[in-house]
Amino acid sequence: MGRAADHARGSGEAMRFSGRLPSRLILKYYIYQATTTFGFFWPVFTLFLLSRGLSYTEIGLLSSLSAGATVVGEVPTGYVGDRLGRRNSLVIGAALLTVSLLGFVVVHTFWGFAVLWVLWGLGGAFQSGSADAWLYDALETHLDEGEYTRIRGRGGSVNQWVSAATMLTAGGLYSIDHRLPFLAGGLLLALSIPVVLSFPRTATDTDEDELTVLDALPVIQERLTAPPLRSLVLYVALFFAIIGAADEFIQPIATRTLGLPETGLGPLYASFTVVAAIASYFAGDIEDRLSTSGAVFVVSVTTTILFVVPAFAPLAAFPLFFGMKASQAVLRPIVSGYINDHVASLGRATVLSAASLVYAVVRLPLRPMVGWIADLTAPIPTTALLGGVFLASAAVIYSWETPAGNADASPGQTAD
Repeated sequence: MGRAADHARGSGEAMRFSGRLPSRLILKYYIYQATTTFGFFWPVFTLFLLSRGLSYTEIGLLSSLSAGATVVGEVPTGYVGDRLGRRNSLVIGAALLTVSLLGFVVVHTFWGFAVLWVLWGLGGAFQSGSADAWLYDALETHLDEGEYTRIRGRGGSVNQWVSAATMLTAGGLYSIDHRLPFLAGGLLLALSIPVVLSFPRTATDTDEDELTVLDALPVIQERLTAPPLRSLVLYVALFFAIIGAADEFIQPIATRTLGLPETGLGPLYASFTVVAAIASYFAGDIEDRLSTSGAVFVVSVTTTILFVVPAFAPLAAFPLFFGMKASQAVLRPIVSGYINDHVASLGRATVLSAASLVYAVVRLPLRPMVGWIADLTAPIPTTALLGGVFLASAAVIYSWETPAGNADASPGQTAD
């Protein structure tokens, strides 16, 4: 049935979306999504790091360092978003990410990369809760929060389409100079700052009530350690973690195992992103058709089964890659919308950031462990192992509690 708030349709919906401010608000959000893409460098990122002499283990350690920065920074940055405003938090995040990307132009050592990864992790932490909280609050103030998944999904689709276009240039830029993809990516990301500053204020930006630290901690404990959020957050944390770990192997599998030339990585990633853009666009429709709980189960389990197939038929890695990209694009707006629906406005960014913290905690030990296994064996069997671990973990979680099983609970309510 989807979330209860998603029932708003028909002529009333048309009236809510007809005003000048709502149309400009949505347009600005889509422009923001268009400027926050890593398409210029992502298709060659792992190859760039390997060209700098890093091993898979070191790359995994760097990813864990970024996750560690996220663990340290998620709740404080979400608190900043609730206390000082979503827009300020987004600006800080964009500035940190821009500095991090431009740093790749000049850094050559492992410890230099470590600093950039910390900046990257903190920048992402400032954005992770505040971006979704701002959108939900803006829709609640000016439009209809029941449309969150649809607009969030379509915003993600815009991001993916721009990513696809920029990815087509990644291989060419990389072949000219390994640093050019990061220079282009940093400059594009910097454009998001004036876009965020033009965002309209929401009710929480002018609310006289303030969220104190003492208020924030009980909110996190109440919402994330009880139904209906606790099992969902843990489940998707595991799923996003294995997707992120396997993502590190796309480039070496495609080029070194399957023989794709490096110049083909840009078009390959652009194809991934087109599929993800389409998937993200229809996230709201998928949730309406399957329900929140059904979408989470079907998308995650179907994708994870694909992890095992390349161990027997290596060319099946390509369908796996497409499935990985599409599944994340579908689930992220669905999950963030579900969390938004079950948290009151005051403290929303804090709880969203706390959920991201859980994702990072799960990712933290996984990345270096997976990199170590890949150094000992190879990327494809390591990917198959990831799929098996998730399926076993999913069985344990479902035997305990169905993720998003109580889709109609409202903020302040918990399931029996």
